[in-house]
Amino acid sequence: MTAILEMRGISKSFPGVKALRNVNLRVEAGEIHAICGENGAGKSTLMKVLSGVYPHGAYEGDIFYDGEKRQFADISDSERLGIIIIHQELALVPLLSIAENIFLGHEPATMGVIDWDEAFRRTRELLAKVGLNEPPTALITHLGVGKQQLVEIAKALAKKVRLLILDEPTASLNDSDSEALLELLKEFRSQGIASILISHKLNELAEVADSITVLRDGSTVETIDARHEPISEARIIKSMVGREMSERYPHRDPKIGDTLFEIRNWRVEHPLHAGREVIKGINLNVRAGEVVGIAGLMGAGRTELAMSMFGRAYGRNVTGEAFIQGRPIDLSSIQKAVAGGLAYLTEDRKGLGLVLGEDIKSNITLANLAGVSRWGVIDDDRETEVAERYRAKLNIRSSGVLQKTLNLSGGNQQKVVLGKWLFADPCVLILDEPTRGIDIGAKYEIYTIINDLAASGKGVIVISSEMPELLGICDRLYVMNEGRLIDEMPARDATQEKIMAAIMRQHGTTA
Repeated sequence: MTAILEMRGISKSFPGVKALRNVNLRVEAGEIHAICGENGAGKSTLMKVLSGVYPHGAYEGDIFYDGEKRQFADISDSERLGIIIIHQELALVPLLSIAENIFLGHEPATMGVIDWDEAFRRTRELLAKVGLNEPPTALITHLGVGKQQLVEIAKALAKKVRLLILDEPTASLNDSDSEALLELLKEFRSQGIASILISHKLNELAEVADSITVLRDGSTVETIDARHEPISEARIIKSMVGREMSERYPHRDPKIGDTLFEIRNWRVEHPLHAGREVIKGINLNVRAGEVVGIAGLMGAGRTELAMSMFGRAYGRNVTGEAFIQGRPIDLSSIQKAVAGGLAYLTEDRKGLGLVLGEDIKSNITLANLAGVSRWGVIDDDRETEVAERYRAKLNIRSSGVLQKTLNLSGGNQQKVVLGKWLFADPCVLILDEPTRGIDIGAKYEIYTIINDLAASGKGVIVISSEMPELLGICDRLYVMNEGRLIDEMPARDATQEKIMAAIMRQHGTTA
């Protein structure tokens, strides 16, 4: 078949890091070509080279598109040829509406005047394609990360795309929304549009990919033709990590103690709409040594609940009672929540979890500066020692603790956020999508950290859109829908079908 894209001998370096080493990639017209590899393997870097984010001259090697050698000076050069990339890092303007973001720079206009009726009409069509039920006038800042990802996809669809690059497009989506997106890619394929799909969800790759290229340590390991040979997740994993992985989730023997943290009749109103309850009378607890999961569909209110518990970081008129080891605790501010023993690992590690322009050392100690200070002055040697200890403990792959977190892979950034909260030594950790956008090897490492935290007597609350993950690492599950906890079950008795049945029953009672 005809190749729409060939990348030959691509190499790219950053200070102290060789990100790509002589990588080759061939994508045929109208195919879904998956790229997978561990965090730091070079996937996102390769796509930034292709799209012009890293311009010609900033890398070695050649790019051929439609049979012609191309030299992109910036992303607009590649977009003019129909190469559209959706980055893992969302590129939306928070204080603009969905419609304004989708058509930013190419607004429908007549005689220089923007036709908002046409913009809104086309926006509604695009949002329907990606399954997002929001008005075109909704501001991006009022949407969760998952919904923002769908807006990014709609934004790409608004352009005349011939080669669509999606970097972890389903990382923030639940199973049904992910499936809808994959069906959309299949529809694109039938229309002759090629797609490059980067994903750590190996079941998705096995389901839709025509070809799979595996990268490891910045080099091409192999390209698998999925149309002519059966592809198993085990085969992909072995190619990615260079070894067999017999178990997805590390084994542990839980030793669960008394109730460590509890909220009663917790209610939260929407931050902008007074009187509109988002969290509706929730009672929840986690015991010492226990991992508790919160399952639910997008929009169920899981993140809003977590943020409201963490110092009222979300919502207004937050009411209810909170207890640590049976004692009332004041959660009216983030500082009081941290002092009381709570930690919250956000789903948005880049926007809320890290100071990207700062180094690993500064980020790890940020939540506990008193732990590296003397008489109110930071002890640089002590700070370095702490950062080095957590860098080794969490296996953070970097050139050193002075490396900027901006230049780390997603998995290593997540480990830095974890290190920050581990150094703060909380009693209870709330982990919101802790493995979003992270490869199978790094996921296993984070699961092991969660097990170690529980084994040390801490309480862990995990929010995840991946139900198999919750079933694999949790002791007990809550099911949440429309701002309420609608079911509770031991993880050993839970199945994906039981969780979805609980949600559907609640839909039936509220319909």
